[in-house]
Amino acid sequence: MERTIKIICLSLAMLLFFAGPTRAQSGEYDVFVPISKYISQGDAESLSAWFADNLDVSLAPGSNNCSRSQARQIVKGFFENNPPRSFAISHTAGKGNMKYAIGNLKTGGETFLVTLFVSFDGKGYKIQHLKIEPMP
Repeated sequence: MERTIKIICLSLAMLLFFAGPTRAQSGEYDVFVPISKYISQGDAESLSAWFADNLDVSLAPGSNNCSRSQARQIVKGFFENNPPRSFAISHTAGKGNMKYAIGNLKTGGETFLVTLFVSFDGKGYKIQHLKIEPMP
């Protein structure tokens, strides 16, 4: 009985030891963790580091294809008018070098649906499309 318990404990320890590095080496990285943090903080400057050189920014009522610096100003203005209280991603998916996420942004008096499309450009993931629209 005591030997069986030792074998089980040793097996579990080995499983935990080898499972950790395998996941880290597989290249799994959730790009939406830092992006979510910056959205929830209303930090347009840090968020803009994730913007592609040119991207689509859709804020009701319009949509713009703009440069990174233009997008930063648009998002900064949005955050100034709608200070975030919280942001939570509710769904993510992806295929190949493209990923998207949908989340809810709660501000002072309104909740917005945020949609993010990112793609891998060989160096890292960049936001290609950011859409923020009021929840119905």
